[in-house]
Amino acid sequence: MMVKSLQPCPSSPNCVSTQASDQGHGIAPYRYQKNQATAKEALKTILGLQPRAELVEETEAYLHYEFTSLLLRFVDDVEFVLDDVAKTIHFRSASRTGYSDLGVNRRRMEDIRKLVEGKL
Repeated sequence: MMVKSLQPCPSSPNCVSTQASDQGHGIAPYRYQKNQATAKEALKTILGLQPRAELVEETEAYLHYEFTSLLLRFVDDVEFVLDDVAKTIHFRSASRTGYSDLGVNRRRMEDIRKLVEGKL
């Protein structure tokens, strides 16, 4: 099965992606040990505990969440693609509006990394 590729990040600094090659947007993917379905369910459980996160699309190897900021109600799109061959979860987290996110997307994905470590 072909791994779905994520949209490239725009030039603005409000996006991170495991498939970006530049330092400003690039971020390391998550790794998993379990089978794809189990890893995806574990990821969904952790994401379900995140405030203002809503699952909007799901396929066998893909998840799309919308994270809404508390005060200004900005929406960030966070997509995950599971690559079962490489046991890797690629992701992209990007603000829908604005230019800078003050590092919010990168911080969110690193915070989730800490939560998923050893659970996938």
